[in-house]
Amino acid sequence: MTRDRTGRTGNPRSAQESTPTTVSSRSPALLGAAVVAILGVVVAGFVLLSGGLSADAGPTSAGADDARGAAVVQGIGGQWSEVTVDQLYSMLETEDFALLNVKTPYSGEIEGTDLYIPYDRLTARADELPADRTATIVVYCRTGRQSSIAAQTLLDLGYTDIVNVDGGMTAWTASGRELIQVDRS
Repeated sequence: MTRDRTGRTGNPRSAQESTPTTVSSRSPALLGAAVVAILGVVVAGFVLLSGGLSADAGPTSAGADDARGAAVVQGIGGQWSEVTVDQLYSMLETEDFALLNVKTPYSGEIEGTDLYIPYDRLTARADELPADRTATIVVYCRTGRQSSIAAQTLLDLGYTDIVNVDGGMTAWTASGRELIQVDRS
């Protein structure tokens, strides 16, 4: 007689025959669930890092041009146009829009600017914006990031003709044009 791992005695042959040699039937299911969970985390991380799929992911280029020849950007609940500083310069000759500087803190502006409202104060100061929600509003900041946020805020406020200046004041000065300083206090 021999003893098995549990200390029981018996016939070695019968002990081998009665000991199960297969892995639990739940192990493949758990392994599969773990693989799916890990893949889910990897895919979710990729989506978040690439800025895709979420309604909060922000604007994306719609790949079209508007009547001004400006690129169209799809926001949440609407769209706005993106113009270059050269296009803005041409538009300023017949200024039939409100030119809005949203850069915070204030660091100068493009001559002809009608309003200065920091991008993060637009909702609180909406009464200073044009009453006509179909009026054209051209927004800019230093590089375009704050004005993109402002464009989305303007969409949220119900404005339908919004234009963002691509590259903002940085692109404006890089094109050889100057900024002016105005007392906006």
